[in-house]
Amino acid sequence: MGEIIGYARVSSVGQRHEGQVERLKEAGATKVFAEKVSGLDKERPELARCLEYLREGDTLLITKLDRLARSTSHLHQIVEGLTAKGVGFKVLDDVSLDTTTRTGKLVFGILASIAEFETALRKERQMEGIAKAKAEGRTGGRPKLVTPEVEAEIVKLREGGMSIRKIAAKVGFSKATVQKLVSAT
Repeated sequence: MGEIIGYARVSSVGQRHEGQVERLKEAGATKVFAEKVSGLDKERPELARCLEYLREGDTLLITKLDRLARSTSHLHQIVEGLTAKGVGFKVLDDVSLDTTTRTGKLVFGILASIAEFETALRKERQMEGIAKAKAEGRTGGRPKLVTPEVEAEIVKLREGGMSIRKIAAKVGFSKATVQKLVSAT
């Protein structure tokens, strides 16, 4: 039997994670990784250290689901990684989420299926929106600011011997944009 490893996180500097740490230790965690960082931050060094530390037979324990993952798909990704390493996963405030039991694995599988379904729906709506925009003659991205008239003016000024810097100031575009247009012609 491996270790029970805890992970605690609070979102802001004003919050304290000591309550989570205490609950995790009371539930048997022998080591707890804790950090103060927003759940939306991609960089969570203590979570990365925790996931690296876990070994086959260990169990990752958290107090609440929202302390671990940014989204359902992120949660699924983390738990898939744990499962591949042979690590269990438990949530104190939701006993049905316990991948060390058959029922917990089933519940997590259902959640993972829902997450996959949500992702597919989101992609489908996105593709419908893109198709509608194309049908209406709109293409993605920002509208082009350099019109053919402005481009012709830039070329004419450059051919007249004006410097890139002066052209950029005159037409109101960056030197890089002017240089790119001049080089393309």
